[in-house]
Amino acid sequence: MKALKQIILSSILILGILNSAHAILPIEQLDSFRGAKAYLVQTKALPMVDIEVSIDAGDRYDPAGKSGLADMTAALMNYGVRGNKGVLTEAQIADEIADLGANIGLSVGGERAILRIRSLSRKDLRDRAVQLAAAMLSAPTYDAKIIEREKQRTITSLREAETKPEFVLEKRFKKLVYGSYPLANTPSVQSIAAVTTTDLMQFHKQFYRGDRMIISIVGDVDRAQANEMIQALLKQIPESGSPIAKLPELNRSPVEPLDQREIKIPFDSQQAHIAIGMTAVARNNPDYFPLLVGNYILGGGGFVSRLMSEVREKRGLAYSVFSYFAPGQENGIFQAGLQTKSDQGALALEVMSSTIAKFISEGPTPSELMAAKANLVNGYPLRIDNNRKLLDNVSSIVWNGLPLDTMEIWTKQVEAVSLDQVSNAFQKYLAMDRMKIVVLGAKNQ
Repeated sequence: MKALKQIILSSILILGILNSAHAILPIEQLDSFRGAKAYLVQTKALPMVDIEVSIDAGDRYDPAGKSGLADMTAALMNYGVRGNKGVLTEAQIADEIADLGANIGLSVGGERAILRIRSLSRKDLRDRAVQLAAAMLSAPTYDAKIIEREKQRTITSLREAETKPEFVLEKRFKKLVYGSYPLANTPSVQSIAAVTTTDLMQFHKQFYRGDRMIISIVGDVDRAQANEMIQALLKQIPESGSPIAKLPELNRSPVEPLDQREIKIPFDSQQAHIAIGMTAVARNNPDYFPLLVGNYILGGGGFVSRLMSEVREKRGLAYSVFSYFAPGQENGIFQAGLQTKSDQGALALEVMSSTIAKFISEGPTPSELMAAKANLVNGYPLRIDNNRKLLDNVSSIVWNGLPLDTMEIWTKQVEAVSLDQVSNAFQKYLAMDRMKIVVLGAKNQ
């Protein structure tokens, strides 16, 4: 029995060491190519390689009246390309990806478009995957018939989404929080219908170029192999292009009367859906870690959070309630939310608001701070325990211009957070008289 216990303890220790090893894998900066920056984390745990190309071509660059253009530009890049062997159709692209056993995906957020490749690291397979992705990046065909088909499909999806309270709430909340800033806009039937083939081609030409790209690689490749893949990916990409108009400054939610910052939306729903929040900090803000730790206590820690205690456990107003900071490269957002019975909407909002206000005013207790830091530090290995999670971290670090040793010092930065830092940060960046509030579906009380 004693020997068995020793084996179990040894196994746990080894697993801990293996998990911890992820935290000290260095991020290497690779050679710049065609104006793009590139970074690598070498890991031999699996014979796989994960690649991300981040392009400064997100939704914030959608022109007026054509929200959804950035998303469509990226989404249609795998529906037809001009490759080394001529034009490949969407069916041929899908067949090639399946034959390789690879994944190639495209997505668009507020700040950036992202192309991701996941392949076996065997040279012949990874080279084919990279070659196909390179064609998507540099030479999408944007076939008019396919564009029209996908526009109609998107319009149908939007009409269906407008019947869902979660979609309507988030759409109205973004508009209220961001005001006239481009991130306030979301695609509509009208804006999608207005997008033309010329729009897609011009957007791609304007934004998909080397000086707007960052490449992150994680996996079973060395530095020379990584540089080779980068050159293959970008060999047909222009290094730069015409100047792009600077985005407007974000209005940081000035103090407004309640009737200008709270909206109530009638909706045929048995549940009241509530969102409250405001613009907040960028990821590289020095107060990021105090806000991270503080929010774990407020609403990010699940059943150990204050919001969960006040809203669910003490009053039974909602099954779930949350809060989070979503920082970006240039700005971010703080948001809290819940769903409750439609006749409890006003009470749930009052409890949620008062809990947030009290936390801003008083901050956490010493025991809450200690527990939050312990949970975040102990859970950190799970944030980097596979290649995809490592890639997520590397991508965030390089996109937001953070130090390359951020993963190595993350837990130390959490541990260093003090009570005063949390209180000062919340009072500096959050204020109840600047919070935007959307209540959808609640009955008048």
